[in-house]
Amino acid sequence: MWGFGGERPWSDVSTSLEPFLDRPDDGGGELSPAECAALLPRLEAIVDQWRNDLDVPRTHIDAAQQLTVVLRLCVAKDVELLFL
Repeated sequence: MWGFGGERPWSDVSTSLEPFLDRPDDGGGELSPAECAALLPRLEAIVDQWRNDLDVPRTHIDAAQQLTVVLRLCVAKDVELLFL
């Protein structure tokens, strides 16, 4: 993807993860509760898939699960997810 050394622009991709992945590398910014809610089903599906893949490191699965907890909390509390 552009911004990560690739040649493919985000306009060529349709994914609910775009608001999370298409971010500046230097931190800052936020995701709205609505964006968090939109990300959650796809991220949960990825975690479920990773659990069945022996090649995915356990640390990646744990980190993704922790992110789903944070996303659910942001949705439930109606607060933004801030990137520091």
